[in-house]
Order: sequence, then C-alpha cells, then structure tokens
Amino acid sequence: MNIPVRIRGMEFSVPELTLTNDDMAKIVETSDEWIRQRTGIGERHVVSGEEDAVTLGISAAKKLIENTGVDPQTIDMIISATSAPQRPYPSVACEVQNAIGADNASAFDLVAACSGFLYAMQMARANINSGFAKRVLVMASDATSKFLDWTDRSSCVLFGDGAAATIMEVSEDGEDDIVNIHLEADGKCKEFISLNLPNQNCPLAEPHQNPENLHIQMAGKDVYKYVMQKIPAIIKKTLEEANMTIEDIDYFIPHQANLRMIEALTTRIKISPEKVLHNIEKYGNMSATSIPCVISDKIATGELKKPATVLLSAFGAGMTSAGAIIKIR
Repeated sequence: MNIPVRIRGMEFSVPELTLTNDDMAKIVETSDEWIRQRTGIGERHVVSGEEDAVTLGISAAKKLIENTGVDPQTIDMIISATSAPQRPYPSVACEVQNAIGADNASAFDLVAACSGFLYAMQMARANINSGFAKRVLVMASDATSKFLDWTDRSSCVLFGDGAAATIMEVSEDGEDDIVNIHLEADGKCKEFISLNLPNQNCPLAEPHQNPENLHIQMAGKDVYKYVMQKIPAIIKKTLEEANMTIEDIDYFIPHQANLRMIEALTTRIKISPEKVLHNIEKYGNMSATSIPCVISDKIATGELKKPATVLLSAFGAGMTSAGAIIKIR
C-alpha cells in the first residue's frame, strides 16, 4: 500500500514584537552593518510576556484551519516539530489539539531541531501511505529566543521565533505532492549545536553536576563546514532517488540559517539564484519553522507561482539533515 499524499495549505505565525538590528545593538556590541554583512538578517520576531511555542503553534494552526476549512474533528494526528518548548510536557502538539478541538487526533512532538519540519512531514507521509491516518496536521513551533545567551552577539542576533502548520492528507485525485524525502543524522557531531537543561539526581544517588551554561551553544565554524559538506550531498541523493536533476526544480528553499550560507549552497548545487527563495532578512533563523514560513510567505506575495516543484533542504542540531522534493499546487 502506498497511498498518495496531498499538501493542503501552509500558514505561519510570528510574535508581534520585532527586533531590528539597531535594537540588537542596544543589547550587545554590534551594528546593523555587522549583522547584515555576516548573516543577511535585518530583523527578527521574538516572544514577549506569556507568549511561547504553544501560543505560536495555536495561532498558526487556527489560521490553517480557518483558511482551509478543515474540520478539526477529522484530523487523525498532530505532529509538532518543536525543539524549544516552554516545557517538555505536555507536548506542544497536545496543547494545540485541545485549543483547536481536534479531539480525535493523536498528538506528539518531534525533536530534530531545524530539520524538524521535514522529519515531521516524512512521519506524516508514512502514516498516510500505510493507511494508519487519513489527515495529519504537521507543525513547527519554537520560541528559541527564550534559550539564547543575550550577551553572545555571535548567536543572539541569528534567531527569531515563530510557528507554521500544514495539512497532509489522502490525495483524492491520485496525485502525490510528496515526490521524495531523504533524512540523515550524524550523532558524532552532536556538540556542534546543543542546549542543556537543569536537572538533579535523587538525593540518595551520587550527585550530578549541572552544566554551567544553560543557553544554546553553537560552534559556528564547525556548523558551516558541516553544512557545506553535507547538504550538497543530501540534495544530490534526494534528486537521484526521485530520478530528477536540478533542472527539474522550479524553486529551492533551504533552511534559513544564514544568507551567506544560502548563497554558498546556491553556488555549490549549481541552481539559478532566481530560483532560490528566502525571507531570512525579515525573520532570522526560525529553526524548523523557517522552510514552511518561506513557502507560505512567498505564495502570499506571488513570488512562488503555482503549480511548482520545490526542493527543500535543512540541517539542525544532532546533527540532523534532510532533503525533500514537493509539489505545490
């Protein structure tokens, strides 16, 4: 059994509070020129007050439900790619399930960092292909700003908060919107990007010493080297498995980590810059939300013209990496 999948709608949500590069210069020693030159980022949205990954996820899911007209009671499963929740449990997916009234859906979070949305899409695809589920709400939601070291200008200027959501369901017309998804991981590179959480052992056990730093840690040079080696190879495998070439692709949407990195990848995979879509300038690195945010944003602006064959690529802490080819119609 290999039931075809339809991708239905793509929506995103970001917090109202916007931090420009000039705002960042009030927090750390930096400047608009320094940030733009190294990252291409001009501004980012961050949570404020009681906002978190849950509130962002609920907002994106409600937008999707409203704009697609999907009855929440017909959703069989909710998967949320979430790596920076306010708390490990209850999951973001369970809180979204309650908020939108998807009473018949199973719900869980998936942790694959910035590759999470593509990982979640593959899990939804497998459940639909097998007949286990007919309709899956796939999300990404992170409030990464809550876990940053706001004294470290090399990392705090990069990230923004946001959530995105799509419906994946049985394709009634027999056309499959998922051409191919290729996933990989390399645990040997686990220290490149990490986030420690506070914890303690039982009082009767040997004490455990908590790490001193409880913020996101990133070895920027190592990450860049990993991406330049790994992602072109991932893209090559993704295309080969689909019996396609880069010429068959209408648009390329990479993870929005750094505009300079996107430009370097564009050159390495030999795709026309006109086919590369990005919005990192407005939103920064939104972790797993980045790719669906670009899709939704560029459809709305008309820069992504349908129908289209779109190549996606992502990498994240773990290290995880992913490539996908999807149809948007």
